[in-house]
Amino acid sequence: MDPVTVRQGTLDMLVLKALSLEPMHGWGIAERIQQTSRDVLKVQQGSLYPALHRLEGRGLLQAEWRPSEDNRNAKYYRLTAAGRKLLAVEHAEWERFMTAVQRVMQAV
Repeated sequence: MDPVTVRQGTLDMLVLKALSLEPMHGWGIAERIQQTSRDVLKVQQGSLYPALHRLEGRGLLQAEWRPSEDNRNAKYYRLTAAGRKLLAVEHAEWERFMTAVQRVMQAV
């Protein structure tokens, strides 16, 4: 089955979740989301980098340039305290939303 492209509204939450584990560069974030979803979710580079800049601009991420695994300079992102707080709120809202959708879909 083909991967599903991640929608913008969900992308921010997935990026925050990926970065809650450890600081990563953009490619690593996209790869983590795809691997964790067992290749169901695919993050388009054209959506990821604007999202990272938007989240950084909102103070939810901090970034620094440093060498990557292949010794190229890469911008590594990490969550701020505000980013962790927003992730907790969005995760709770997502769980509530998913429960409601499941109830509707299971109705007879």
